[in-house]
Amino acid sequence: MPSRTTSDDLAIPLVDISPFTSPSSAPSSRLSAARSLLHAFRTSGFLYLTSHAIPSSTIATTFTYSAQFFAQSQDLKDSLAWYSPEANRGYSGMGLEKVSQGDHDAVAATREEEGQDLKESIEIGRDDEGEGRHNMWPSSSSWAEAEQFRSHMLAFHAECKELHKTIMRMLALALELEESYFDEYTAVGDNTLRLLHYPEQEREVFQKKKGQVRAGAHSDYGSVTLLFQDERGGLQVQDGKGGWRDVTPIQGAIVVNAGDLLARWSNDMVKSTIHRVVEPPTPPTAAKHPARYSIAYFCNPDFQKTIATIPNTMPEGESPKYTAVNSGEYLVQRLSATY
Repeated sequence: MPSRTTSDDLAIPLVDISPFTSPSSAPSSRLSAARSLLHAFRTSGFLYLTSHAIPSSTIATTFTYSAQFFAQSQDLKDSLAWYSPEANRGYSGMGLEKVSQGDHDAVAATREEEGQDLKESIEIGRDDEGEGRHNMWPSSSSWAEAEQFRSHMLAFHAECKELHKTIMRMLALALELEESYFDEYTAVGDNTLRLLHYPEQEREVFQKKKGQVRAGAHSDYGSVTLLFQDERGGLQVQDGKGGWRDVTPIQGAIVVNAGDLLARWSNDMVKSTIHRVVEPPTPPTAAKHPARYSIAYFCNPDFQKTIATIPNTMPEGESPKYTAVNSGEYLVQRLSATY
């Protein structure tokens, strides 16, 4: 079983996925790449994933469609409103969601300290679940690019789903399990694609309220998150001493982090790290901070699955820290405190 390591210092490593995915790689190279991913999850909880299979042109097109969507009228966006934690689909306007740690009372206290989150978003899930868990798509009568937007986002969702499967296979190999161990948990793809827009802000917004953030300090709820950033910056992660480290955008790299459910699933072998989005680290010469766009793909075990401690994540003779939970019910409980 892999040994446990801890560190108060936080470094976000680059992990090259190609030795794992290349058909010509030796078993030792595949194992080395897998162990690098696990090491990052155990120490910082974050990593930069390079040499992945999602084309840069596909990512660029996703950002283009995202910007076009958020440029639509407020009436159009409001007509696509997020409607339930069970579905977790639809549009959330400025200030509706407050990402935070804890329950409703904790969220209210955080709003007071940090101000409302300065962002808007739209959540997109599987498109085959029907009424009650349906996506909220704009119509072609209200936006000329609506059908292309829908088609592209579903294709991008599918590409990210495949990358999630690969990451979980790497994790299984590093944990000395059958490489296919997690396949039954990633078969359906109960994942959420979130497009995010942080509108242009006057610098004085941050100067008047020193605690003001674009997105509050929080950890992610699921197993793994894939984050695609633009070049603006502002994402920070909390180190082991309570300080904050910038997650500087790196061209071509996907930021990958472990979430709370994977930490629970691994008996806390894996680290789910608190992060936030703040005023960009480099002060602009102008009086305004430009808009920021990011794309998050939140990966979860399939919602019908029971999540109990992963083999090889607990020393022999010890008991699990956590009771088994249903994946879907766990996510609903966490989302219910956020909105």
